[in-house]
Amino acid sequence: MTVRFASCSRLFEAFGEFWRSPQSWAVRAFALVALLAVPVLAAGPKIKGKVTSYEYLLNPVWEEAKDPEKKLYSFREIVPTVPAKHRALYPHIPKELCIAALSDQKQSAARMATLIRIGGGRTTPVTIVVVPGTRLRFKNTDPFPHRLYGTGQSTLTPSDTIKGGARDWTVPSAGTFEIRDELAPSLRLWIVAEPNVAAIAYPSMAGEFALRPEVAGTYTVQAYFAGKKVGPASVVDVTAGADVDLSKAPIKVAQPPAKSSQKPGEEKK
Repeated sequence: MTVRFASCSRLFEAFGEFWRSPQSWAVRAFALVALLAVPVLAAGPKIKGKVTSYEYLLNPVWEEAKDPEKKLYSFREIVPTVPAKHRALYPHIPKELCIAALSDQKQSAARMATLIRIGGGRTTPVTIVVVPGTRLRFKNTDPFPHRLYGTGQSTLTPSDTIKGGARDWTVPSAGTFEIRDELAPSLRLWIVAEPNVAAIAYPSMAGEFALRPEVAGTYTVQAYFAGKKVGPASVVDVTAGADVDLSKAPIKVAQPPAKSSQKPGEEKK
């Protein structure tokens, strides 16, 4: 017999919370055996797709860094042995490009906290789309403290998160929220709160992604980058037990920059 759960990820999150709770080892061992005894974990239909042209997306942090008046970075001379395509900045889409399946009905927030890892001067993920009321848990994996705060809002005030520490924050309402760090100015996180978010996914470096909404229905697939919608939306009808493949019509999330008429070495007027 096949056992269906609303979400495999939520089940394992709940198990992780239980495992960290002050339970006896016998109780923990029994819970682990019970979890492994589950025959099949089904998560409903799957929406497969692919994104293209993501190499042309520009993170706002880079845009600010190239301003010489800010004096944030010093770029060295170009190395001729490195191909031009490898010298261009492009995003790490497995953590920066969030693909969301938006239902035509409002969704409820998950009971478990959604983990946001802080490490290496960045967050994982960088952009996330959630339902209002979702509880986020910021986990500091760096060997030094961070001091996160929300820009333009007072629900997340600056506060130290020590090495290995965690801090929870609940998304108050629909909208876009930007989180920064007083101790690391280049660290920026974008949270998009949409009432109809049914599922999210992050593509591989090849641009492939898979969304798994819990129930059948009509969904709008939309990509988000740096807190904004990128690329066109795709409306799909997911029937019970049937997967949908959008790979034949990839989502183009950015346009290549216009070619400049300026000659090499010529100064801009």
